[in-house]
Amino acid sequence: MPQVVRSRNGALHGPSPVPPLPHRFRSLADRESVEVLHRAARVLVASLPALTDRLVEALYAQEPAYRAAIDSDRAEVWQEVHHSLRHNVGSLIQPREFRESAHRTSRWIGEIRAEQGVPLDAVLHAFRMGGAMVWQDLVDETARRDPDDIRLLVHVAADVWNFVDEHCGVVADAYRQAERRLSWRRENRQRLMVAALLDGTARIADLAEAAEMLGLPEQGRYAVLAVAVGPRGPGAVAAGGGLVSASDAGVARHGPGLAAHPPVLLPAAHPGAAALWHPGPDAEFAILPLTGPPGELSELTAALDVPAGTRAGIGSAVEGLAALGDARRLAETALRACPASGGTVLLDEHLPDALVVSSPALAGALADRVLGPLDRLDPADRDVIVETLTAWLDADGSAQRAGARLYCHRNTVLNRLRRFEQLTGRCLTRPRDAVEVSLALAARRLLGT
Repeated sequence: MPQVVRSRNGALHGPSPVPPLPHRFRSLADRESVEVLHRAARVLVASLPALTDRLVEALYAQEPAYRAAIDSDRAEVWQEVHHSLRHNVGSLIQPREFRESAHRTSRWIGEIRAEQGVPLDAVLHAFRMGGAMVWQDLVDETARRDPDDIRLLVHVAADVWNFVDEHCGVVADAYRQAERRLSWRRENRQRLMVAALLDGTARIADLAEAAEMLGLPEQGRYAVLAVAVGPRGPGAVAAGGGLVSASDAGVARHGPGLAAHPPVLLPAAHPGAAALWHPGPDAEFAILPLTGPPGELSELTAALDVPAGTRAGIGSAVEGLAALGDARRLAETALRACPASGGTVLLDEHLPDALVVSSPALAGALADRVLGPLDRLDPADRDVIVETLTAWLDADGSAQRAGARLYCHRNTVLNRLRRFEQLTGRCLTRPRDAVEVSLALAARRLLGT
């Protein structure tokens, strides 16, 4: 094989494992083969417009993925094909001069076709169609000039097809790199959009685009699920949580869509199972599409698979994507109302607790005013009274049921309640006092005051 051809393959494939034939047996044949190739290739260069026309027609007829592009802008596709053929055929004549420009052209085509969404198989098929047409024209031109020279052209056939394969590799690599960039941009745009929706900063004009991008109805019903990503401390309630800013969303742990490892498992049969997850600094958020009856959130909460010790809160339902910022804040309130030991809180079923955590300072002041006198007792004595008071409220004011829960007689429960009234000056049969006591106990339980 001549040096002008062999050097191209050597750069691609490394030294040949087969020892070369002695120079006296191959140099003449190689030189003659290359001369035959060059003569035929020069004719192709001179007739590139006609070759381009035929290849574009062949692409239209044989590769469906190119038809839309050709119908949309035939002149642009023609120029692209002509540019590629000019550099590639030129590389057969002057590989050193044309190789880098031919590679740049192939990389450019791979990137453009990836951006246009043309399948990679179709792009590679187009390149191989072009290679086959060029080779056939080389054979036809050689046969027309001198049929005996075809036996010499065969000697460079492998080099020509290796050249085609080389450019298919260049195209495929550029295509995949562009595809990864496009995928990252698309996912980043989705992250930014979800962050803006949950943060309540999305523009009304962008809601239609957001609905299409995320596959969600613009006017649908939604709720937001918030799952704590770390242990809750006393300061976490007062802080009020928060959401990752739009500028930070690009470095989130995972983007919208079903997370690779969602913090909780949603029931597969529920529409909310197709939740869009988004990370915040203190919680993972999931946008839950709602399509069922009013009790849908209660059923979802009951079926939620929450790992032991994990805290989760579900806010009230809202209407439309524009209200997702409110839904996120409601979910954060539900999360703050969740016990430190873990569990799931549906906001609609824990509104008094939500009132407490929504105003920690006022709730703490109420707890100090109502329960403060108990702090003068021995801690063990104080805890017994608080436990009895809580059990009695949970039992709807039944000393009998409270005693059963505490494994003591009902009279013991009543005696402890009377002691509480004496120490605090509260009357548990007075509705206003009972409400304040209930909220004060919630404040102590949730805020640790």
